[in-house]
Amino acid sequence: MNRLIEIFMVALKLGLTSFGGPTAHLGYFRNEYVERRQWLSDKMYQDLVALCQFLPGPASSQVGMAIGMMRGGIIGGILAFLGFTLPSVLLLIAAVYLIHTFSVSLDWIQGLKLVAVAVVLHALLGMGRTSMTSIAAVIIAAAALFVSLLLPTAFTQIGIIIISGVSGIILFKAAGDEQSDRFLVPVSKRTGIVSLIVLLTILLVLPLVTSLVDNDWLHMFDKFYRSGLLVFGGGHVVLPLLEREFVPGMMTADDFIAGYGFAQAVPGPLFTFASYLGAVIKGLLGGLFAMFAIFLPAFLLILGCLPFWEQMRKNTVMRRALKGINAGVLGILAAAWITPIITHTITAPLDVLVAALLFIMLHYFKIAPWLIVVTGIIIGLIVYR
Repeated sequence: MNRLIEIFMVALKLGLTSFGGPTAHLGYFRNEYVERRQWLSDKMYQDLVALCQFLPGPASSQVGMAIGMMRGGIIGGILAFLGFTLPSVLLLIAAVYLIHTFSVSLDWIQGLKLVAVAVVLHALLGMGRTSMTSIAAVIIAAAALFVSLLLPTAFTQIGIIIISGVSGIILFKAAGDEQSDRFLVPVSKRTGIVSLIVLLTILLVLPLVTSLVDNDWLHMFDKFYRSGLLVFGGGHVVLPLLEREFVPGMMTADDFIAGYGFAQAVPGPLFTFASYLGAVIKGLLGGLFAMFAIFLPAFLLILGCLPFWEQMRKNTVMRRALKGINAGVLGILAAAWITPIITHTITAPLDVLVAALLFIMLHYFKIAPWLIVVTGIIIGLIVYR
């Protein structure tokens, strides 16, 4: 029980302080789970990130779910998800009731965006020390960075991961044969298979049911479930898909755009924007229902894959592929640090100065990430408001 409480409380702290989007979240996770608590090694963390980047859905949330499952089984995964997700869900549902009452300025959010610049750079340097151990790895990462910037699409990301894996098999023939850490998950393979069957059954049966039954709740569930499953590339990719699903049929464009602004201002996964949409349509219960629907496929998918992950990692060919995939993922994350994080955040010399200060505090003085977030909020309120 103490372990489950710890899983929830650590995830809740991350859910309250992880600003900056999915790439930044992976940086916060690494600081907390790898560096501070040492729940898993840096190599295991990078392998887990590689898996979640390859799967559809919200990658950072899936990493959090997976770490929770490693520590506490299915209940641990649920608690890790709830801790990381509920703060932003509740804030966005509250925003629905406040958005037409108050005129809210979000200029101070610039301070939190600069925190993301520092956190992601710190994570990239840490992950680079582990994976950039050969010229081949550097070449794969550099190529992934270049292609990601040149062709910024979700399908490009999947192609990069596949090509990086093939390159790893070819280039790392004598590498990766050692496997000192074990990726153990207290979930049976039978449970994993059942989870994948449920995932596909809902995907295939639900559209048929909604075509026969005219029910708003069923239609909402279908739209959010498909959006959560059939999206590659993180939270920002799901936004245009949700807009096509809900505007103008279930809400106005003004409501959607206003909610997007609030989604940028809260911590946690961007997929929680669904809670705002659900609350606009059906109130408080609608917001919670939307959260359940959009994250359910991600949970079922990670539950289905994790029991088989250690066996795959033991395979020599798979280990070589993972070395290539890890290098490719590092390039993808570096590209995300450049755009949209840098390009949409660093707009003036003062921004460079603040971001550098936050990075020095985190990287060299080893100040806790939540204190960096608080510093970013204070700077935002004083300087950018």
